[in-house]
This record gives sequence, C-alpha cells and structure tokens, in this order.
Amino acid sequence: MRTQVRVLAGVLLAASLALAGCSESGGDSKASTADAPTAAPGAGGGAYEDGKSARRAPRLTPSVIRTASLEVEVRDVPGALAKARQVTEDAGGYVGEESTDRDDDGSERTRVVLRVPAERYEEVLGSLQGTGKLLRRTARAQDVTDQVVDVDSRITSQRASVARVRKLMDRAEKLSDVVALEGELSSREADLEALLAQQASLKDRTGLATITLSLAGKGAHPAADDDTPGFLDALSGGWHAFLTMLRWIALVVGAVLPFAALLALLVFLWRRVVRPRLPRRSAPAPVPGSLPQARPVPESGEHT
Repeated sequence: MRTQVRVLAGVLLAASLALAGCSESGGDSKASTADAPTAAPGAGGGAYEDGKSARRAPRLTPSVIRTASLEVEVRDVPGALAKARQVTEDAGGYVGEESTDRDDDGSERTRVVLRVPAERYEEVLGSLQGTGKLLRRTARAQDVTDQVVDVDSRITSQRASVARVRKLMDRAEKLSDVVALEGELSSREADLEALLAQQASLKDRTGLATITLSLAGKGAHPAADDDTPGFLDALSGGWHAFLTMLRWIALVVGAVLPFAALLALLVFLWRRVVRPRLPRRSAPAPVPGSLPQARPVPESGEHT
C-alpha cells in the first residue's frame, strides 16, 4: 500500500514538473516575440516601419496638360469638319473655336480648336489625322503635378486661415478690432478665390486636351516657286520704298511745321511791331580838329 502511494506521488510530482517547464517555455517564447521589435530596431523593426510608411504614402496621380496641332489636306473641307465635330462629340468633348476663310485661288481653309477628355486624346488624334493627307503634326505634354499639389495645399491652408479670422471676428468686441479683422478677412478671401480660380484652370487644362485642327482643300498648298526676284518684284519694291520715303518726309514736315509757323510769327512781329518803335541812331558828329574838305572847283562852263 505504501509502495503504491509512493509511486502515485512520484508520478504526480513528475507531471507537475513537466507542466511547470511547459508554462515557462511558453512564457519565454511570448516574451521573446513581444520584445522582438524593440530588441533589434535597426533590423526587423526598421524594415517593418519602412514598409508601413510606404503603404501609408499617398500615390500622386500625374497631372499632364496635353496639346496637339494637326494640319490635314482633304478633298471636302465641310465634310471633314463635320466628321471632326462628330468624333469630338462622341468622345465627350466640344468645339472651342472655329474660323473659315478662302485664299486667292478659292481654296477653303478651316481652323478649329477641339477640347476632348484626356483619356480619349490619342484615340481622337488618330481619327482626326485619318480624315485626309497629314501635312504636319505637333504634340506636347506638360507635367504640372507639382503645381497642382502646391495649389491644393495652399487652398487648404488658406481656408484654415479664413476660418481662424472668422472665429476672431466672432470674439471681437471693439469696433476697431472688427474693422481690422474685416479688412484681413477680405484680403485672405481674395487670395483664396485666386487660388480656387487657378485650381479650376489647372483642372480644365489637365482634364481636357486641346487639339488644333487645320483643314485645307487640295490646291491650297501650291509648290514653292522660284524665289529669285524679277523685274516686277524690283519695281514693286522700289515703289514701296518711294512711298515709304514720301511718308517719312510728310512726317518730318508735319513735325517741323508748328515750329516754322512760330518762327515766322516772331519774325513778322519783329519787323512790323517791335523794330519800328526802336529809336533810330543819329548821324555821327564831325570830329573837332579835322581838316576841312576842299570845295570842288567849278567847271568853266558854270561861270559863264
């Protein structure tokens, strides 16, 4: 009986020791896991924080202003213009400006400015240059992301500034303080409106691309002739030079004429008014002690 009790006590003691060891190992593992970031901040903890900050960093959407210019030669200018209008409207854009004229040969020319969404820019550009023979194409993309971010940040700060001034106005009791705060509020609101207008302009230019389309009928671009001047060119150039010279002479005469008229008036007044009233000089008196002049001898005919 005693032997069985001793065996049972030994088994219970071994079991309790095993449970105690397991609990200590579990606690150590938890402690090591909890202290892992602080134990090695330069390795595991730094990488964790860098990854977290990278996940939190906002992704900036690029803001690009796109402009293009196309010059296309077509057979039917009105038909090509109607097609360009249809392509622009189907893409969700609109016609901003349009002008049509004819040259000396009667060929029709049309220039139209199209505004299309930026995401449909390449599609519309390809459709437009396919309306005829492409003569010239220029495209430009201007990145204004930094400018957009700066304007947005300034608007946020300016709105907070306006809100602070309004709170101060609500607390102001003196009339002088109210007047001063009203002036400051007006100035800050004006700056805010200017920033909002700049933001709207950037949004319009980045959201809608600008395409300038020039449509010209066939024959509107003749081949370049010889540039050597001929007799008629020289005659025309000489005539223009002569007219230019006459124009300059007329300008000089017109500029000098007032001064000449004033000078003539002064000369007239001197001769007619001033000079007659001046005292005249008397004949010089003979100098005393001078020899008398001999009388002329009369001729013989005079005595008889």
